[in-house]
Amino acid sequence: MDLTVVAYIVYLLISVALTIWVARTLSRNGRIFLSDVLHGNEKLAEAVNHLLVVGFYLVNFGFVALYLSQDDAVLDARALFEALSVKLGVVLLVLGVMHLGNVYVLNKIRRRGVMEREQVPPVAPQGWTTPGKGGPWNPPAPAAPRA
Repeated sequence: MDLTVVAYIVYLLISVALTIWVARTLSRNGRIFLSDVLHGNEKLAEAVNHLLVVGFYLVNFGFVALYLSQDDAVLDARALFEALSVKLGVVLLVLGVMHLGNVYVLNKIRRRGVMEREQVPPVAPQGWTTPGKGGPWNPPAPAAPRA
C-alpha cells in the first residue's frame, strides 16, 4: 500500500477520534456551565449543549476533510510522521481555538445574565410617597414679591 494512503488513513482515524473525544469532554463538562448561563433552565441548557456539539462536529469534520489532501507523495516513514504531525497539529490548534471561542461567547452571555440579576432590586417597590416640602430635593416655592 502506498504510504500516502497510509498517512490519509492514520490522519483520519486520529482526527476523528480526537474530535469525538474533545466534543464529548466539552459536552459533559459544559452542561454545568450552560445551566448557570441559562439561569438553571436544564432543558434549554441540554438543547444548547446538543446544538453546540453538532456544530462542533460539523465544523471540525469539515475542516479535517478539507485538510486531508497531501501535495507531496509520502515516500518513507520519516515523511509519513512529518506529514501526520503537521496535519494533526493544525487540527489540534483548530479544536483549541474553537473551544476557546465557545467559552468566550458563553462567558459573555453568562456575564450579561449576572449583570441583569444584579440590577434587579431585591424587593419590589411597595408604593409611592410624595416628597416633603423643604428637603434638599424639593425646596419650598419662593415667596411672591411684595409690592
